[in-house]
Amino acid sequence: MGNEFQGEVLGEQYAGYIFKITGGNDKCGFTMKQGILKAGRVRLLMSKGHSCYRPRRTGQRIRKSVRGCIIGKDISVLAITIVKHGDKPIVGITDVKKPRKLGPKRASKIKKLYKLDNKDDPKKFVVRRKTKNEKNKAPKIQRLVTKERIRRKKVIRKRREEAWETKKQDLAEYKKLLAERRKHHGKPEAKPEAKTEAKAEAKPAKINKPTAE
Repeated sequence: MGNEFQGEVLGEQYAGYIFKITGGNDKCGFTMKQGILKAGRVRLLMSKGHSCYRPRRTGQRIRKSVRGCIIGKDISVLAITIVKHGDKPIVGITDVKKPRKLGPKRASKIKKLYKLDNKDDPKKFVVRRKTKNEKNKAPKIQRLVTKERIRRKKVIRKRREEAWETKKQDLAEYKKLLAERRKHHGKPEAKPEAKTEAKAEAKPAKINKPTAE
């Protein structure tokens, strides 16, 4: 798996093509798993995040059989992708242009795909598809900047600024009220530097007593 090979190996009609092996199945239907350097089947304890396994419960682990990534005689199906196109088109694959069924939903990705400006409306460039009832169906555009969104952001910003202003006013009123109460009840509290100086002055000086010889 992961190796590239020339198209002439499969036939002359694939001359000039370069294919890449992406996976496959053996004759019993077990899937090839990348990283297992063995031309046979192995049983691995798998959990969330491993390929070839999807957990049904949180924290679930299971021992499962998978096929190694080395191709052998027991391989019945091989999945390949085209890396380089050759001279002749492959009937039904490279000579057919299929329309894109699903497109991007996010507004920024739609603009990036079609190279749009901020003045262009991304609603007109959404990839639409027809349903069984011959109705056009389009996805809802995500993160679309509309007039309603701009107005809502302005309201939110205005409320935030008003909250800041009220908080500043409340803090100023509280400090003013606190200063008035201190003035009414007594002297204001001394600064920490003045306290230390007063304590140093209040302490009596130590007198060394003479020692008896």
